[in-house]
Amino acid sequence: MQGIYFPILLITLTGLIIGLSMLALSWLFSPLRPNPEKQLPYECGFDALEDARSPFNIRYYLVAILFILFDIELIFLLPWAVALPEIGNTGFFAMLVFLGLLGLGLVYEWRRKALEWD
Repeated sequence: MQGIYFPILLITLTGLIIGLSMLALSWLFSPLRPNPEKQLPYECGFDALEDARSPFNIRYYLVAILFILFDIELIFLLPWAVALPEIGNTGFFAMLVFLGLLGLGLVYEWRRKALEWD
């Protein structure tokens, strides 16, 4: 029973090692000289220290929601790929239907220009 969890443990440990090594390397080699460009707001479109009631563009949140939606698709693919030999053709075609529906959702969002940044 423990042998079936070994690939998941290996992926987790590999991710942790790579992530921690990147953090350590960036801490070691990064210059600690902030400049005005580094202090500017990044990808939020407005200053983070403004009034909380100031208007902002809702597209930032729409893009974030779409990213989470399609990221969840990838979360379902790993267990499906591991269990594919056991679930057979039924599981394969069920995942194809799932991926097809998500693909239709992506095409719908694309046609509605929800992914365009004006």
